[in-house]
Amino acid sequence: MEILAILAQAAGEPIDMKPIGAGLAIGLGAIGPGLGIGLLVAKAMEALGRNPEAETSIRANMILGIAFAEAIAIYALIVGVIIAFVL
Repeated sequence: MEILAILAQAAGEPIDMKPIGAGLAIGLGAIGPGLGIGLLVAKAMEALGRNPEAETSIRANMILGIAFAEAIAIYALIVGVIIAFVL
């Protein structure tokens, strides 16, 4: 009988959507940078195959692009943490 009372009380309470929102923010926010980094590295390897002498320039630009793409994923992580713990 107590279980039915607990279930009835739980059914009347609102559902907390913060964990779902945080998960979506982190998950969807990581898709773009993941694809961007993959394409960036693929094109850098293709460029190195075509012009091996330009390795230092290609590598420097690739690392800079990866850092910028990863910054977007970190922003998504921060938004997810703010949703989960602050709001």
